[in-house]
Amino acid sequence: MSKRRILFATVPFDGHFSPLTSLAVHLKEQGHDVRWLVGGKYGRKVTELGLYHYPFVKTQAINQENIDTFFPERSQIKNPIAKLRLDINQVFLLRAPEQVADIKAIYSEWPFDLLVHDIGFIGGGLIRELLPVKTACVGVLPLPETDPYVPPTGMGVKPQSGFLGRQLIRMLQFVVNNVLLKPCNELYNTIRREHGLQPITSFIFDAAVKQCDIYLQSGVPGFEFPRKKISPNVRYVGPMLPYKTQQSGNFAYADKAKRYKRVVLTTQGTFERDVEKILAPTLEAFRDDPDTLVIATTGGSGTDLLRKRYPQTNMIIEDFIPFESVMPHASVYVTNSGYGGVMLALQHELPVVAAGIHEGKAEIASRIDYCRLGINLNTETPAPAQIRQAVLKVLNNKTYAQRLAKIRAEFSRYNADELASGYLSDLLNDSVLTPQKTTSPATTLTY
Repeated sequence: MSKRRILFATVPFDGHFSPLTSLAVHLKEQGHDVRWLVGGKYGRKVTELGLYHYPFVKTQAINQENIDTFFPERSQIKNPIAKLRLDINQVFLLRAPEQVADIKAIYSEWPFDLLVHDIGFIGGGLIRELLPVKTACVGVLPLPETDPYVPPTGMGVKPQSGFLGRQLIRMLQFVVNNVLLKPCNELYNTIRREHGLQPITSFIFDAAVKQCDIYLQSGVPGFEFPRKKISPNVRYVGPMLPYKTQQSGNFAYADKAKRYKRVVLTTQGTFERDVEKILAPTLEAFRDDPDTLVIATTGGSGTDLLRKRYPQTNMIIEDFIPFESVMPHASVYVTNSGYGGVMLALQHELPVVAAGIHEGKAEIASRIDYCRLGINLNTETPAPAQIRQAVLKVLNNKTYAQRLAKIRAEFSRYNADELASGYLSDLLNDSVLTPQKTTSPATTLTY
């Protein structure tokens, strides 16, 4: 495509910012003028990518580092739907008017052609109706679009087959849309009216998918529930992973890892700071196992405390280890189900033991289990015995290895940067969008 002005805009969370970085650099290398609107520490990361950074002006930079300061009541909420409702309203929806103001200010001095934003940047969906620009939304979580075959997003429920299964899904969708998350739909429509836009009648998650010109879904159809249909603007592009400035280099403990029968890699990502949820139980599960090396990456939370608590020689505890360097040496991945980490694990054919509920992680964990790529523990506070049992099961059952080989082969057929930039080129050249031809797992269930 001819050289264009492209603005990226993301909410300031690792899982929403990082997956878009490789595409942004790729578009810059193609000669486009690529700039990025984001707040917090991510401004420095944008400039390190060689891109122009627009800081948040009106938009509050709420992320994993300050969310409990902004909303202290959040840490006391145990019900996953109640926490999801708070997050949708306070972290995402109420930021949309602020985001619109920031984007309008940028457009007034730098009229861009295309806005690329993550699914959490709600203002992007409004901008498409307020400015004469194209918009592309990036799905950094499993596709949330409503479908007769798929339980509603947020509940972490797997598909149900047969007549009774369809009725259950229909009932759940009604309850979520019209009761549990109804306040979110109402708030979104209030925001739309304030901007002179007509209210929507669809579910808010559907709006995120449908109210953009093109929806770039990170991942592949094989890591998805069976669906009856997918909107024609949706494009699976393969795993969208963080930009790598260079090869990750050698893993410092590679020789040590070779001396063990199994290597367990565990993380809670950067959002979850309570090490007692997954890190400590995983270390505890294998503390006296001479056949198992446990590698824990803490994201900077409780590293010294965990080292003192688990000084055994079969424990490696670090703030951060590049996954690209450590995963080739791992046997299994124990995680709270962050989407980017799961994509990397599947790319390395690592079975996943998932223990995630909040922040949309239940949806990822349920797909891991459904696709037989690992085990969903259905809790965010697993006991050491649960983790140990699950790790041994995924390593000893050949079904998991077979499914992992299949999903990795599917991954290899997708080049995310090339596919995404090609779709964006078609969009900017006003090509007619037709439904993407994909192999769907829907044929594996009888309805």
